[in-house]
Amino acid sequence: MAAFVVRAVAQVPPEPTQQALGYPSLFILVVLGSLVPVVPTGALVSTAAVVAFHQTAWFSLLLVFGVGALAAFLGDVALYWLGQRGVRSRGGSRWLAALRGRAAPDRLAQAEEKLNRHGAAVLVLSRLVPAGRIPVMLACLLGGMPLRTFVRGDVPACVAWAGAYGLIGILGGSLFPEPWQGVVAAVVLTVLIGAAPPVWRRLRHGPPARPAEAPHPK
Repeated sequence: MAAFVVRAVAQVPPEPTQQALGYPSLFILVVLGSLVPVVPTGALVSTAAVVAFHQTAWFSLLLVFGVGALAAFLGDVALYWLGQRGVRSRGGSRWLAALRGRAAPDRLAQAEEKLNRHGAAVLVLSRLVPAGRIPVMLACLLGGMPLRTFVRGDVPACVAWAGAYGLIGILGGSLFPEPWQGVVAAVVLTVLIGAAPPVWRRLRHGPPARPAEAPHPK
């Protein structure tokens, strides 16, 4: 599988074809990844930034940054609007249920505490911390944050998110002469960043305690 990805990335199409297909594809995938939080949207932006870094057009990186930030913002707003409909409805909605299913109780409690302390500013941090977006968004929904307030906080959050993952792509593109090498490096780095928080929590708190066994009757 890895060899197939490397061969596919190595066959880079001409630059006009990349621009015609790459930016719309990036926009659609990031929007979908924001609505259905299983697509690695950060890796998509980093990969696009690597390819743009090796292009001759100076504005390619700006386009990647702008498209990624706009797509993330629109996806967040759409998901929040759908979640609000679920909060208001008597039976909820599948979008709200999906958000609840992806937010661990302890993460949700932390998000609610940070939201009470910092307000909408916590949205910026939630976008930068891996797996932090959904708990904070759910806390905003359950706390009754209006859509207008969420939008004001999400704009700088998406800008900071696109800039951070764009810089990862620039780093990968600058370290390696071939675009596919930078893409592999950027993907590996984004995967490591995403895996770091759960590993850190496991090391910090230790493995879950095993329930005590009931004594055998004599």
